[in-house]
Amino acid sequence: MKLHTLNPQASFVQSNSMAFSTGIRLLRCYHHHFTFTAIPSRFSGLRKASSELRFLSSVTPSRKHVRPVSARRKVTEEEVGEEGNGSVVLRDRDGNEGGGGERIVHTELHKEATEAYMSYAMSVLLGRALPDVRDGLKPVHRRILYAMHELGLSSKKPYKKSARVVGEVLGKFHPHGDNAVYDSLVRMAQDFSLRSPLIRGHGNFGSIDADPPAAMRYTECRLEALTEAMLLADLEQNTVDFVPNFDNSQKEPSLLPARIPNLLLNGASGIAVGMATNIPPHNLGELVDALSALIHNPEATLQELLEYMPGPDFPTGGIIMGNIGILEAYRTGRGRVVIRGKTDIELLDAKTKRAAIVIQEIPYQTNKASLVEKIADLVENKTLEGVSDIRDESDRSGMRVVIELKRGSDPAIVLNNLYRLTALQSSFSCNMVGILNGQPKLMGLKELLQAFLDFRCSVVERRAKYKLSQAQERNHIVEGIIIGLDNLDEVINTIRKASSHALATANLRKEFELTEKQAEAILDISLRRLTALERNKFVDEGKSLRTQISKLEELLSSEKQILQLIEEEALEIKDKYFTPRRSQLEDTDSGDLEDIDVIPNEEMLLAISEKGYVKRMKPDTFNLQNRGTIGKSVGKLRVNDAMSDFLVCRAHDKVLYFSDKGTVYSSPAYKIPECSRTAAGTPLIQILSLSDGERITSIIPVSEFAGDQYLVMLTVNGYIKKVSLNYFASIRSTGIIAIQLVPGDELKWVKCCSNNDFVAMASLNGMVILTPCANIRALSRNTRGSVAMRLKDGDKVASMDIIPDALQKELDMTLAVHQRKHGPFHSCEVKEKGPALNNHLAVQKK
Repeated sequence: MKLHTLNPQASFVQSNSMAFSTGIRLLRCYHHHFTFTAIPSRFSGLRKASSELRFLSSVTPSRKHVRPVSARRKVTEEEVGEEGNGSVVLRDRDGNEGGGGERIVHTELHKEATEAYMSYAMSVLLGRALPDVRDGLKPVHRRILYAMHELGLSSKKPYKKSARVVGEVLGKFHPHGDNAVYDSLVRMAQDFSLRSPLIRGHGNFGSIDADPPAAMRYTECRLEALTEAMLLADLEQNTVDFVPNFDNSQKEPSLLPARIPNLLLNGASGIAVGMATNIPPHNLGELVDALSALIHNPEATLQELLEYMPGPDFPTGGIIMGNIGILEAYRTGRGRVVIRGKTDIELLDAKTKRAAIVIQEIPYQTNKASLVEKIADLVENKTLEGVSDIRDESDRSGMRVVIELKRGSDPAIVLNNLYRLTALQSSFSCNMVGILNGQPKLMGLKELLQAFLDFRCSVVERRAKYKLSQAQERNHIVEGIIIGLDNLDEVINTIRKASSHALATANLRKEFELTEKQAEAILDISLRRLTALERNKFVDEGKSLRTQISKLEELLSSEKQILQLIEEEALEIKDKYFTPRRSQLEDTDSGDLEDIDVIPNEEMLLAISEKGYVKRMKPDTFNLQNRGTIGKSVGKLRVNDAMSDFLVCRAHDKVLYFSDKGTVYSSPAYKIPECSRTAAGTPLIQILSLSDGERITSIIPVSEFAGDQYLVMLTVNGYIKKVSLNYFASIRSTGIIAIQLVPGDELKWVKCCSNNDFVAMASLNGMVILTPCANIRALSRNTRGSVAMRLKDGDKVASMDIIPDALQKELDMTLAVHQRKHGPFHSCEVKEKGPALNNHLAVQKK
């Protein structure tokens, strides 16, 4: 079933037409004489009595009006095979179509469904759900503001009942439900819904806790001063077109002559048929600055506009995380903005170091009461740990939600859990769709500003033409009055001689060469205005009018002056109604939380066995014991397995795993499963992507990849290499090469050091080399290294360790004692054969 679309923007309904066309109401029935038959037979269940048949489609303009079909006798439904393919026809009992030769409407069912659906969809798009780009208002909002303007509810007048306004809107402009109108009025008065409210409410207009407003008979309202200056200032000067209302009894404006882009100022949200809109609000001052920048430089790039308007400004404040989503939304019209609530950490007790998290602002369109309830549920279900109490201390002075923490709880970890588990961090999905030239369109920031500028230029031009015509008409009349005052005696004689008003007008026109309007104006002048002083007033008025006419004609002839006037009027509104920015902009990636953000950076113990089993334990697993005691077992080991390494690190450290094949892997320490002391542990193959037969020989925990730190690697065959730790800051999941190995060689030892440390190496035959780390040349990652020791046949490297720089003084003292007793001790370079361990090594490590 093919869908016929009206325009390219209407293609969004193609996916919905199939499902909708089978259920749409095709006929409006008023009596019981006729029934309709739908072909094929699967539509035969759609039956309704009717004496008049009218199809409810107004989409195809070429279709001629069809007179309703009247019935003369009863008809029955019948299936017609040859008409086929979903045709709708009428037949009587004798098989005659149309009930005795009356006119029949032949149409395809899927075409009629498509056209009716399109008519319905466009009606919802243009008449209800989507705002107009030019004044930023939906029809219901525009009608409410215009009705209040007509009632005289200006910002300087007393409040009037909201029910009066709702009744005025329903009776004259908006024939829908009163709840829909009142809800729209309430939203325009809420300072937590609109960045710059358009209506000032008096009474209960709801709260940020989603409390409902009071009934319309209790609340009162009037227009805000900003609304009068921004939307209603030029309404009576022929700046916009007026259209008939629903019953053609009155006129209503099709648009309001906005002076600044209200669509970007207060944003909009709405759900239509097949599309929706969601536009964030912005700061008034920044918006005017961006508009001025576009006026001065029509070729301004998006980056230049962002210097004046860096991002949305939500009425509830909050912190906007990153600018990637903002850039995408301003460039394409679609983007995702991450917002966090604004919080503060307060110290409750300095002695116990108990703290509290205080929520001062929440993200836009977040229900505070639901947020507090959600936090309480998470604490009760033990999903959120470390919280002892929650209190909502908000009042008229501002928002304050206090979350007290338990002693020892890390406020940063609890706060990150709140961001991840609750609406304290939420996202605003921008979908900047508006009505432009009668069609829905997705637009970026510059396109929205340019569309408003084009509209504002037409408003200023129409206003100037209206003022020009008014000034010319008044100048024409003033010139006639001055002519009459200059010839006052003759005018009086002419009027006294005339027998009627029409004859007096004709005589004045003939004698003084006046127009009809000038003659009527002279006749309407009262006697008190015939003095010489009044004549001077008319002369001055004429000069002023001619000056005004000259300026208006100059304005209409210069596009530059029109744009300059637009900028001046926008800056005037900015100077009078500007408010500081509420939402803070934080230059981060995206605000997305990782696992590391909600895990405390606590100390932990790692135990690794030779067969590749690893486990993580808490530091309090082992207690302090006296000398001579047996101690505690690390845990049960598998058959022929032994403990390989036992080290201390922190949860946020990156653990580097070096295999015997020269490959290095990386994994956060907190991803190692926590086990009890007696557990065997988790196989490393479940954590790392190890190949068959590959074994982990060394593990290095790293807290920070500092530039002055190095990794010293030593193979079984005596090759050594020093590599900067920075080379291992980013390691893919499948690992990277740490050292090049020749066949038969294995990477056995890896240690972390600095240039001030010493490296000690020993062989199986008892030979030792002690050398400063600075003597080992730093190489790149994918290299083999140099010879560490010249080994004799059958000898192999047995071990390697690092002597820290902190032990250098003690080492110097030990070497001095050794030299006095046994002679000088040789500090060997790499590639030298070290002295025998039993005879010459006098260095002891602590």
